[in-house]
Amino acid sequence: MLAPKRIKHRKQHRGNMRGKAKGHTEILYGDYAIVAMEPGWITNRQIEASRVAMTRHIKRGGKVWITIFPDKPVTKKPAETRMGSGKGNPEGWVAVIKPGRILFEMGGVNHDVAKEAMRLAAAKLPVRTRFVASVEPSLAHAGSAEREG
Repeated sequence: MLAPKRIKHRKQHRGNMRGKAKGHTEILYGDYAIVAMEPGWITNRQIEASRVAMTRHIKRGGKVWITIFPDKPVTKKPAETRMGSGKGNPEGWVAVIKPGRILFEMGGVNHDVAKEAMRLAAAKLPVRTRFVASVEPSLAHAGSAEREG
């Protein structure tokens, strides 16, 4: 499970998720990606579930890049606790997602396999996503054949 090794401050404010993503809005590593369409928090468990779903579908072929990292601690008060007496203890880690942010990238597989793998991964996420490709579907097959031969 993804989590920071060391942190400076144990607790953070919740913040806001207004506006569009500033960074990582274009495909950098692979040929295919899923892009967030709405803001939200994605937990480390959801990221891991998506990764497992994708890698299972591509059956050890190709490569998957996770371009988000859960670096924000989320706190929670214990159940049946009275109001007040400070902020709760850290319970988990989330990645803050804004619209336009690329979440996962994939390369080394054909268009149909990538699309289905990304669909399975998107089903595990709490935000609406869109599948994008840096190459056309017909060109993707030809490009992989040229690289191999």
